[in-house]
Amino acid sequence: MVSSNLLMSLFAKSPLGPIQQHMEVVHQCALLLPEFFKAAQQRDWESAENTYNAICKLESEADEIKRELRLNLPKGLFLAVSRTDLLDLLSKQDKIANQAQDISGLAFGRHMVFPEVVSDLFFDFIERCVDASAQANKAIHELDELLTTGFRGREVSLVEKMINELSRIETETDELQVKLRRLLFNLEKELPPVDVIFFYKIMDWIGDLADRAQSVGTRLELMMAS
Repeated sequence: MVSSNLLMSLFAKSPLGPIQQHMEVVHQCALLLPEFFKAAQQRDWESAENTYNAICKLESEADEIKRELRLNLPKGLFLAVSRTDLLDLLSKQDKIANQAQDISGLAFGRHMVFPEVVSDLFFDFIERCVDASAQANKAIHELDELLTTGFRGREVSLVEKMINELSRIETETDELQVKLRRLLFNLEKELPPVDVIFFYKIMDWIGDLADRAQSVGTRLELMMAS
């Protein structure tokens, strides 16, 4: 649980420290997904459950930071960023953690194991979606410098490049998802219909993870433009 004292200590270190801390915790949720699915593919359900529980714990930590921020975010502290913009950014960050929890929760609850023939591409897809979260996290950790420079100059160009890279990664996740769907389509007749439905659902949700990471970058881009 995040105490108000801890939150204030984060503000003391940086006026944007809690926002960055929240994004870091959110990204850790996404970062555990490959580990979760590796355990699931091996049918090591004890390890999968442990990883799922770790994701849930991190998601709860992110929620606590979010709640404390909403209650304690000082008014009039930020000169170059509005309070409303920061709270909207916070909400978009939080969706990444929620998505990671939903993905692992559904996969664990159904003890989902993807067909071996799609396994390699499936993990490429997961890893690239996690890369999107990592890139969003990287961009958010430039907020301090953006604030220092008044959202002007070279720092803006640097963050714009990061956001462009995030968009490129998200496009790659879309392309991988199309390939994965095509592979799974060719296997449909050999698999239980209910399993196929949930395979597609999990793939969609993993793709949504990358979309949510991109939305963080898009929100940051709008903040720089305002």
